Amino acid sequence: MDFSQRLQQISANPDALTQIGRGLEREALRITPQGGLSAQPHPAGLGSALTNKWVTTDFAESLLEFITPVSHDVDSLLTQLSDIHQFTYSQLDQESLWPMSMPCFVGKEDDITLAQYGSSNSGRMKTLYREGLKHRYGSVMQVISGVHFNFSFPDEFWQQLFGDQAEQERRDSVSDAYFGLIRNYYRFGWLIPYLFGASPALCGSFLNKSASELNFEQVGCGTYFLPNATALRLSDLGYTNHEQSSLKIGFNSLDQYLEGLQRAIRTPSEEFAS
Repeated sequence: MDFSQRLQQISANPDALTQIGRGLEREALRITPQGGLSAQPHPAGLGSALTNKWVTTDFAESLLEFITPVSHDVDSLLTQLSDIHQFTYSQLDQESLWPMSMPCFVGKEDDITLAQYGSSNSGRMKTLYREGLKHRYGSVMQVISGVHFNFSFPDEFWQQLFGDQAEQERRDSVSDAYFGLIRNYYRFGWLIPYLFGASPALCGSFLNKSASELNFEQVGCGTYFLPNATALRLSDLGYTNHEQSSLKIGFNSLDQYLEGLQRAIRTPSEEFAS
């Protein structure tokens, strides 16, 4: 069965394509009126960063993360994200949210305070985990912001695509289908930043902390841009881990993927040995 036949088969049930679950996770730095990184703790009005399921922090105390509930239509999803933003701004006093993925001005790495989650064991473990990230990759790279788009197909989709199946057979079919989707994303995902990427600029303080030899040009006071760039966050200068490129984790099956993860966990890295 080719793609057009599968699509025709699925579209016979309207719920198969209209009930897709979608969710967004958006990260943003809190900044001062002067445009610098906020040194203030997580705003009390936003609740506990450990237990608030809509507004929390990511790597740093100043790096907010907004998480929407699962929605089945795009308008509701964007409305939920807008509501979370509006509530957050009502609790920020004089601060604002940095709109770019690459960080605002950061004077020293020590200016970046690790996210704090309280004195409970789980809260202390979350902060300790970020301490490890700081030593491995540096704090500046960890405050690069992003937007994560999560989605899942409804049961009606799989029923229309595969028909009646035993429970384990259905699980295997769904896993194989999702891995096929992942492989296609790796094939065609570059089109998204190529067509829609629009973040070719960053603060000069970030370049001072990198070993980049790219030919950036300056515009204004302290802003540098790379002509013809699309998304610096996704470049070698952005949020990357070159050590992972040698792991070769496969996506042809669940077994292959899990075997690759197990091998990666047990593979020592000379770069991070000390």
